[in-house]
Amino acid sequence: MDRKEFLKGIGLMGIAATGASFFACSGDNDLLNSDSSSTSGSSGNSDVTSTSSECAVTNSETAGPFPTNNPEDLERVDITGDRTGVDLAINIVVRDVNNSCAVLQDAIVDIWHCDAAGNYSEYGGSGMQSTNYQSYHFLRGRQISDADGVVKFQSIFPGWYNGRSTHIHVHIYNATGTSLLVTQIAFPEGDDSAVVEVNAASDYGYTKGMSGYTYNANDNVFGDGVANELATISGSVSEGYTLDHIINVRA
Repeated sequence: MDRKEFLKGIGLMGIAATGASFFACSGDNDLLNSDSSSTSGSSGNSDVTSTSSECAVTNSETAGPFPTNNPEDLERVDITGDRTGVDLAINIVVRDVNNSCAVLQDAIVDIWHCDAAGNYSEYGGSGMQSTNYQSYHFLRGRQISDADGVVKFQSIFPGWYNGRSTHIHVHIYNATGTSLLVTQIAFPEGDDSAVVEVNAASDYGYTKGMSGYTYNANDNVFGDGVANELATISGSVSEGYTLDHIINVRA
């Protein structure tokens, strides 16, 4: 059975074309050659903590209370849906620690995150999330890593909700659909960080500001450290941001 027939067999719908016009970002080789250190804001000032270049499996984290129900139905590059916010291009490289951290082709990568108001699609109408978005599927998607181990998504900058810092959920499977890692992506913080700049952008739908925000150090997931989960963020509110991140798995 060839790969196309197999992917169809596990419910995938064909790999969406990843148009280069979606991504105003550095090339894939630039991401691989970098140490994946994390820039705190659009100015290029750094709040850097990263060991992504080390060949160790990225931290495993909870899928959280809002995992995607049927990710095989959401294979797409643009996961924005009907949500508004500051543009965010997401570039993830998957590497295999069992192969000296060589890039991993054909990995299945699911991501999901909340909207500008801190709400998730596919859930709601309960105490954990009062707004009911059970019939929506925004800000969720699946892609297959290319020959460079890269997956790309177009989204909006996540908002935040009580008890959690800004984050993105990631679930990675091998080509046969076996789960390899569930993890989360953390965002750099600081006075000039993208997190601060975006949450001041009320015109884009971010109305909470930073009052009551839970920082990474106090987050119930990231409180033990974000050394290999901290993304590189570049860009601006007006032009949009780019997130670059390396995730190491054991394939």
